Amino acid sequence: MKVVIQRVLEANVKVDGNTVGEIGKGYLVLLGVGKDDDEAVCDRIIKKLLGLRIFEDENGKTNLSLESVNGELLIVSQFTLYADCRKGNRPSFVDAGDPALANRLYEYFISECSKVVPKVEHGVFGADMKVSLVNDGPFTIILE
Repeated sequence: MKVVIQRVLEANVKVDGNTVGEIGKGYLVLLGVGKDDDEAVCDRIIKKLLGLRIFEDENGKTNLSLESVNGELLIVSQFTLYADCRKGNRPSFVDAGDPALANRLYEYFISECSKVVPKVEHGVFGADMKVSLVNDGPFTIILE
C-alpha cells in the first residue's frame, strides 16, 4: 500500500462536474493498493496516518494530530501510485492491486477511518476524478 498524505486547509473531489467529497482542515489522502495488500496492511497504515503529529501547536511546532485539530479526511483511490517507470517511458502497473482487491481495500480503509474520524469524505473508485486542494505548508508525507 502506498499513501500520499497532504495536509490541507481544504480539498474536494469532483466526478462529472459534481462534488462527491469535500473537507476543510485535515488530510487529503491518495491511496494506492498493491497486489499483495490486505486488511492487516490497511490497519497498519491507518494507525500511522491517524497518529501522525504534523499540525502546528501554539509554538509553531509540528506536534498535533488530526484528532487534536478536529481534522477531516478526504480519501481518493489512486492506482497510479504504483507506476513503475524504471524501464522505458510508459509506466507499468504490474504491482498495483487488481480492481476487485483495490476497491475492497479502499472501502475497508474508508470504513475503518470513519470509526475514528468524525468527517471522512471520499472519491468514487475507478472514476475520472478532479481533485482540488489548498495545501497547508505545503506538508506532504508518503507512507508505504
